[in-house]
Amino acid sequence: MSGKIKVLIIDDSAVVRKILAEAVAAQSDMEVVGTAPDPYVARDKILALNPDVLTLDIEMPRMDGITFLKRVMRYHPVPTIIISSLGQASTAAALEALRSGAVEVVAKPSGPYSVGELRHSLAHRIRAAAATRPRLQTHVAQAIVEQPTLVQALLSASALEFPPQTLFAIGASTGGTIAIQDLLERLPADIPATVVTQHIPPGFSLAFANRLNQLCRMEVREAADGDLTRRGLVLIAPGDYHMVLRRAGTSYRVELQQGPQVCYQRPSVDVMFASVAQAAGANATGLLLTGMGTDGAKGLLAMKRAGATTIAQDEASCIVYGMPREAARLGAVSVVASLRDIPQALLRTLHPQERSTAHTAGNKASA
Repeated sequence: MSGKIKVLIIDDSAVVRKILAEAVAAQSDMEVVGTAPDPYVARDKILALNPDVLTLDIEMPRMDGITFLKRVMRYHPVPTIIISSLGQASTAAALEALRSGAVEVVAKPSGPYSVGELRHSLAHRIRAAAATRPRLQTHVAQAIVEQPTLVQALLSASALEFPPQTLFAIGASTGGTIAIQDLLERLPADIPATVVTQHIPPGFSLAFANRLNQLCRMEVREAADGDLTRRGLVLIAPGDYHMVLRRAGTSYRVELQQGPQVCYQRPSVDVMFASVAQAAGANATGLLLTGMGTDGAKGLLAMKRAGATTIAQDEASCIVYGMPREAARLGAVSVVASLRDIPQALLRTLHPQERSTAHTAGNKASA
């Protein structure tokens, strides 16, 4: 992409359109090429203005945002950021939008503080969206459906024995909600204790966890302060809270913190990974998935130095190859794998010989 990032803002509220337009216009590397109060106006402007990124409301007159998004992704794919209220219905619809091709979800401003937060983060999210490939999500999902033999092989692995202190730690950002769902749906119910930090706004993280709990074989829920990890349980970091792990006997205790943002994020993958490195050491496996920016790279390096196996998603299967690239650049990655192969890579780390081989290969690669 050359020149400024061209943004089209679609929202039925004139106030919200003004807030978003001002936030975008304040950035030297992007411009608002148009605004639209409903999908019909937006359709014409997409064809006339060829924007690089859309911001899209869900509840609009004449056509809802989900229906419009599906048509955009079918006929004229454009990276799209959903800007939605935190109501229960809107949150569910926003997650449906992510499954339909949207790359990011942002909470709609509801007061002076949230307006300031949005202005601070929107530019970062637009840059991430502009770097995405909107058709890739469908291709990844199709590739996974075509692997029934692999799914059965992974399910038969549920008899694996591993120490109770074994821990999987997963971090992701842009495109991560789809990648995490695809990954967890293909893992057996009794996987090691697992913690996940996905960059996601408050409110949406609960809906995301509940959705995964319905789809996956293991139990998935939003983490609460004081939770203990256990086999067969996946804990999702709540939006706006860092998730930190502390050793508690043969398991780990969750602490939720509202400290400063790290890499412009709260929750931060770096914060979680750094705590896992200290609490779990070689008993952990770190996995860094698709995402824009650098969050997670330094934390993954800390995990590797503590003896953990570290895995990064490969460029070809990433919606945005930012965070995994930075981790590889730092020498933090033991294994690189496509999204379709990551379940196998994770389960291989439960075998001591496979874990040793992964570390040897990683050390050679970073030498």
